[in-house]
This record gives sequence, structure tokens and C-alpha cells, in this order.
Amino acid sequence: MENGIYISDKAKVKVQQLMADAGIGADDTYFLRVGVVGGGCSGLSYKLDFDNETKPMDQVFEDNGMKVVTDLKSFLYLVNTMLDFSDGLNGKGFFFSNPNASRSCGCGESFAV
Repeated sequence: MENGIYISDKAKVKVQQLMADAGIGADDTYFLRVGVVGGGCSGLSYKLDFDNETKPMDQVFEDNGMKVVTDLKSFLYLVNTMLDFSDGLNGKGFFFSNPNASRSCGCGESFAV
């Protein structure tokens, strides 16, 4: 595994569905932007958004046929992280399997390093 940000099959399907719902599914200039922001019960929180403009220090990855972009600061926290999606009874939504996190909260939306 090279240093990157990865996306599971289930997350890819859900991202494509959300992009279609937002009316940007057919526009190949849009991509998934992943980031880390301060906050949450463990200190840092994940952020997901759609974007169509890269910034000078952005790190750009392609995995599973999807373009994933993050800023350089966030990448330091996200290197080799897998974005996944669960629709099970124990929780529905996106979650991150982050090997850099020393602990994460019960809701899975924040972490610490």
C-alpha cells in the first residue's frame, strides 16, 4: 500500500449516489474533498465535501476509480486512511479506518493522534 487515502466499494457507491443527488454526478470536474478540522470529543474531526477546484498545496489521489483530494495538513493525519460506509443497524454513515489515530470517540466522527 502506497501512502494515500483510499475508498471502499461501499463508500464509492454512496459518494456517487450523493453526487448524483446533488446534480453533479455527471460533472467529472467534481471530486471528494476529505479533511481534518479541530473539534469533536477526541480533538480532531473528519470533514467530507464535494469540490471542483484544487488548491496549490492539495494532495490528489485516485483510488477505486474516484478522485480524492485533501490539503497537505490534513494528509499528515490521513495517510493510509480508508473511507468506508456502513448501512447496518449499529450505525449508518461514512467512517474512517485511520491507522494514525491513537484513539477515537464512540461515534467514530472524531479522533486523536
